[in-house]
Amino acid sequence: MTNANFGAYNIEDLRQKAKQRVPKGVFDYVDGGAEDGIALKNNRDAYKQLKIKNRVLVDVSKRSIETTIFGKKAAMPYGISPTGTAGLMSFGGEAGVAVAATKMRVPCTIALNAQTAMEEIWDVAGDGNLWFQVYMWPDNDLSMMQINRIKSVGFETLIITVDGPVGSNREYNKKNGFSMPLKYSPTLFAQLLARPGWLIRVLGQHYVKRGAPTMVNYPEELISRITDPMLKHMHTKTDNLTWDHVMRIRDNWPGNLLIKGLHSAEDALIAKEKGLDGVVLSNHGGRYVDCAPAPLQLLPETRTAVGNDFTVIIDSGARRGSDLVKAMALGADLVMSGRPTLWGAAVAGAEGSFRALEIFYDEMDRVMAQLGLNSVADIGPEIFWNPPDWVPQRQQITRAAAE
Repeated sequence: MTNANFGAYNIEDLRQKAKQRVPKGVFDYVDGGAEDGIALKNNRDAYKQLKIKNRVLVDVSKRSIETTIFGKKAAMPYGISPTGTAGLMSFGGEAGVAVAATKMRVPCTIALNAQTAMEEIWDVAGDGNLWFQVYMWPDNDLSMMQINRIKSVGFETLIITVDGPVGSNREYNKKNGFSMPLKYSPTLFAQLLARPGWLIRVLGQHYVKRGAPTMVNYPEELISRITDPMLKHMHTKTDNLTWDHVMRIRDNWPGNLLIKGLHSAEDALIAKEKGLDGVVLSNHGGRYVDCAPAPLQLLPETRTAVGNDFTVIIDSGARRGSDLVKAMALGADLVMSGRPTLWGAAVAGAEGSFRALEIFYDEMDRVMAQLGLNSVADIGPEIFWNPPDWVPQRQQITRAAAE
């Protein structure tokens, strides 16, 4: 893996470059939110709303942004969210993202919807900190079959995504002719032809080497090609799932178990009481409930509700190293996002995904130094200037603390 920057000096640079390399329908599918994009925009606005103060004349020459999550060290408090579209950004993109995460030493969550088999991803990147994400099904046998396969590969941390009882309303997909099952409509076909390089290096390679893209990580009974007229996994009913279904998995999963997609401190507290190991506050990158609050805004009240002895991770909206610092100041144990490494994958495969992680690392390290902070443990709400009312009041600064 090279150390090239690909002309990308921030995450937005990677986004703009990705936009030029993949078909419009594919890019919009990754980039867009639900309905009017209110939640998508608010995810970023919440971070931008928080202003932080520098501290000067502090020795930060031995600073470290390293942290520990579930007993494993990570180079920074950042992890990669599950994203099922890395294979549409670059051929074998899921494996490339995982390799980048292993090189950077951060957690990476493999998505159930990946077009690369979990075993193949594990073979190339399993010496890192790989997690796995699943959806629940009412059919207990299918669920347990899935859990047993994940255990047999070697994953130790499992995330259950729970915020999709019904599909979301993403109108731009309909306008682009980008739907599941995938139909090569005139609109979509024109978009594909407008990106011949993508057709050759991504879709063409997939068809030549693996055939039509397939949800290869589903149980055999649910596997189908994304171009099949009826996708078998889409007929699994999910609007009748309850905490009882989560507990079935808890009873059969020996490792760390988290649920992702919570919007409330109340649900986080239930998760703790049910014996889960943590939660991922997430609005699915603004892709499900429009008008949803940003996970960052929910973080303080959630941390207060569950206490300090429970893992709280947030997802959705982080684009700068300073965002990681802000989230840690509000009580997060880890910050996750998915789009940055997808954009990186579109630009340059595994190397592009690593570039996204490198940007986060360099930016966080720089901000820590500017704030006079030597470790993640030093980060607290006192870094904020005139915070909004959803942020805990900064600790009173005494002369002794200043000295």
